[in-house]
Amino acid sequence: MHSQQVTFDVIIAGCGPTGAMLAAELRLHDVRVLVLEKETEPSSFVRIVALHMRSLELMAMRGLLDRMLRHGRQRPAGGLFAAIPRPAPRSLDSAYAYLLGIPQPVIERLLEEHAIDLGAQVRRGCAVAGLEQDDEGVTVELADGERLRSRYLVGCDGGRSTVRKLLGVGFPGEPARTETLMGEMEVGVPQEEIAAKVTEIRATQHRFWLRPFGEGAYSVLVPAEGVSDRAEPPTLEDFRRQLRAIAGTDFGVHSPRWLSRFGDATRLAERYRAGRVLLAGDAAHIHPPIGGQGLNLGVQDAVNLGWKLAAQVRGWAPETLLDTYHAERHPVAADVLDNTRAQTELLSAEPGPQAVRRLLTELMDFDEVNRHLIEKITAIGVRYDFGDGPDLLGRRLRDIDVRQGRLYGLLRRGRGLLLDRTGRLTAGGWSDRVDHLADPAAELDVPCVLLRPDGHVAWIGDDQRDLDDHLFRWFGRSATGTRPGGEVVPVSDRWSP
Repeated sequence: MHSQQVTFDVIIAGCGPTGAMLAAELRLHDVRVLVLEKETEPSSFVRIVALHMRSLELMAMRGLLDRMLRHGRQRPAGGLFAAIPRPAPRSLDSAYAYLLGIPQPVIERLLEEHAIDLGAQVRRGCAVAGLEQDDEGVTVELADGERLRSRYLVGCDGGRSTVRKLLGVGFPGEPARTETLMGEMEVGVPQEEIAAKVTEIRATQHRFWLRPFGEGAYSVLVPAEGVSDRAEPPTLEDFRRQLRAIAGTDFGVHSPRWLSRFGDATRLAERYRAGRVLLAGDAAHIHPPIGGQGLNLGVQDAVNLGWKLAAQVRGWAPETLLDTYHAERHPVAADVLDNTRAQTELLSAEPGPQAVRRLLTELMDFDEVNRHLIEKITAIGVRYDFGDGPDLLGRRLRDIDVRQGRLYGLLRRGRGLLLDRTGRLTAGGWSDRVDHLADPAAELDVPCVLLRPDGHVAWIGDDQRDLDDHLFRWFGRSATGTRPGGEVVPVSDRWSP
């Protein structure tokens, strides 16, 4: 027995969007959560980030979307792949077929407030400096020498993750080859002059723009001179010099609101779990921001991991459930890294990449190509490998109409859901983990589906015995102690609105 008391079930390093979302997911299951954030104050950079369709669906599932919409700006979901100007294909398979631009500090604040409202503890000014794990838990040492104990630790502490380095988990990939300056500032020339110059330059240089950003400010993107230490923020003079080099004018830029730089380094952690320590978000994967996938990928990691880690803590997780986090999310990140590599090549001004870009632009006039790329970028095309079965198996189910209103409204508690068009099935001894909605009129092309808490379809069919097998696979031994094929003890598990 370890001499130190286990004070928390899970400690999360990092209170960015991934860490805050994970904390909230764990709190839905009464897991004792502490979030450690090394920064003393929230980020002040008013960088606009994009929530894609799959992330909007997750926000709707947890009752957060209305809050996000009040602070964001909707725009069409087209033009995401390598900034190729093509509209989104028609009839996308989502009730949220748009992109939501929202200031990053706002989404971070909303998700942190959500986690705190659910009972998570957040401590700022606390940096992880060391960790030791054993069979019963993890001892976390802070920079000030304080030692904390928890059953699990999750590193959501960014691309330079201390947790990942302390674990010794490899982070293979490519270092940055190019760097881009990005910021918000005011300009000193008329908008018409800027628009004409930007149109001229973007014919060959796609890492360049000056876009109006309200109240006289412009969002400015320009290639940097080389690759430098990203810990050093750029200066306004760096922007002026690069603007003059590429556009022949610095457009009279002045009064910056914030200035930053980003590179195209691309890396993926070799494993997302080492014993009782896990990685999520940028701690597990980094890539260029082209396509705006980074924040979305991290939030989606959190929703995949949250219920599985909670199941482990609560004691009902099937033996291999926690390992499915790596098995499912590592390939998704690998695919994102590949598509950002491809998009980055298409931004090059060299003749070869420009020729490929022109060819792809033609191909995107075919609806199937355009649809495939937008589903890839927005993650609504993700399909986990749950074995043989219909195409819907392993995919997320869209927010369909059901008897109580909308499907996603039934997933707010982070539980599984049996959506039953036959009215003959039961979640039986799993009703403490799985809700049951009997609805003959549900918009489904199949008799019944079992949804995991992340909205992915874990089973399709109409046979009770087969359902029991899959309830056991995903939700462990039933509360009655029956295994698949055993007697199902009747439990009142109908959904009550």
